[in-house]
This record gives sequence, C-alpha cells and structure tokens, in this order.
Amino acid sequence: MSPQTDIDRVKILAEALPYIQKFHSKIFVIKYGGSALTDPEIEKSTINDLVLLNSVGIKVVLVHGGGPEINKMLEKLGKEIKFENGLRHTDSETMEVVEMVLHGKVQRRLVSAINTAGAKAFGFSGRDGRIMIAKRHSASNEGNMVGEIKSSSLDLIHDIHKLGMIPVISSIAPDENGQAYNINADSMAAELAISLQADKLMLMTDTPGILLDKNNPESLIKEMDLIRAEELVITDVVQGGMIPKTECCIKSIKAGVQKAVILNGLQQHSLLLDTFTDAGSGTMICY
Repeated sequence: MSPQTDIDRVKILAEALPYIQKFHSKIFVIKYGGSALTDPEIEKSTINDLVLLNSVGIKVVLVHGGGPEINKMLEKLGKEIKFENGLRHTDSETMEVVEMVLHGKVQRRLVSAINTAGAKAFGFSGRDGRIMIAKRHSASNEGNMVGEIKSSSLDLIHDIHKLGMIPVISSIAPDENGQAYNINADSMAAELAISLQADKLMLMTDTPGILLDKNNPESLIKEMDLIRAEELVITDVVQGGMIPKTECCIKSIKAGVQKAVILNGLQQHSLLLDTFTDAGSGTMICY
C-alpha cells in the first residue's frame, strides 16, 4: 500500500469525525430486506457498515424482512403466493413459513454475520418480551394474519443497547392473545423509530431513492420536506412499492423522528455514505 493511499485513508477518517461526534449515542432504526438480502457480497458490506456504526457509538436497531426467501420456501412447498393491497396474504400455513424463514433462517444468519464481523447482536421478534403488540391490519380479512402495530414496550431494546449490542428484530408480532401476525418490515421499523424517538429512520430498498422519473436514476430527489413528500404521493410521482415506504417516512417525521431516508440497499456502503458525508445517499425526508 502506497504512502499516498495511507494519507487518503486518514483524511477520510478525519473528515468523518464531525459526523461521528454528532451521531454518538443517537438511535438509528434501519430496515434491511428485499433483494439486498439475497446477495452475499452486499449483505457482507451492509453488516460491516452496521458494525462500524455500532463501533463509533451509534445505537443501531436492525429490523429485517425476507420476502424473497419466504417466496422461495413457499414455492418449494407448492404454496400459492398472493398479495393484497401490496401486502402478503398470510393464512395460517403461510404464517408458519414466515416465522420459520424470518426468525429461524434470515435472523440467525444476520446475527451470526454481525457477531463474526466483530460486534455482538441479539436476535428476536416482536413476540419476545412482548416488545410490540399487533392487531389485524385494517386492510386484512378474517383468516389473513397480516397485522399492524398497536403498541410497543422498549425496555428490552434499551437493555440490549446498554450492553453495547445490536438488536436484530424480525417483522413478526403477536396480538394480545398471542396470535402471531406478519408485519410489513418498513412499517415495523417506522413504529419502532417513533417509539424510540430515533434520530434517523433508514429504509433500505432496491432503488436509488425517490425518483421524479421512475425510469431515470438521474432524477433522484436527494432531499425534501414533508410538504413535498406528501405532494409527490398525491400526484402519483411516487408509485407502487415506494408509496408505503414514503408514507412510513412521512408518518415517522410527523411523530418526532428527526430524519427519514430511503436508500439503495444494493449499493455497497450506502449506510456509511448517508451517515458520514454531506452528499448522503438516497432520498432524505425531514421536517
């Protein structure tokens, strides 16, 4: 390694210092899922970023989904895959698969990867410690185990942070009777960010962020306020799967979260770019 390369590395570290000081002891709720979970190299990069954030004193909360892996398992079992109003139709058999894949497979892999990368992770779902209580989603019919968060209790998360560990939470939560519900991971992350009064909500997706033209990555909107975000949803500039993500960001900001970011989980080190540079990464929504 050349001396100049060493100097460049040190300069980068020095430039990150104001951000490290600014965000020390702050809470970042990060949602990770989708296509980024199916690429081993991207996953390794993301895990390393999480460990670095934790190492400089940022209190990371990782919420994960696992849609593509759930689909693979359902296909193996010959189970029909259905979506209603953008949410996975989850009958009792599908709910068993969701729990098995999210809690038993994806979460174990993420916790192991974080531990291997040098931090300590503690994995659980909304079932554990009853950190979150769910109810049937307003758009769901009887027999469809799609839920939304009704209330939360955060003592377990605070205790894990006190130990210097990273909470890794799968998007499952029970109702008051113990019935498990499948929760949209973006929604769960937003609810946790609100309850924790997080400094930042970060939703990792498979697009660069919010685009003025969905077919042109160069039309990325890097920053906007609540008024413009709501206008873009109303005028159908924001479409498809980006609508619930944007609405989660809007809801969290209105409820006191300082910043919400939709960023490209397929871009290596997008978390670090957003945290430690002025340019940021993806689309930031703030008040």
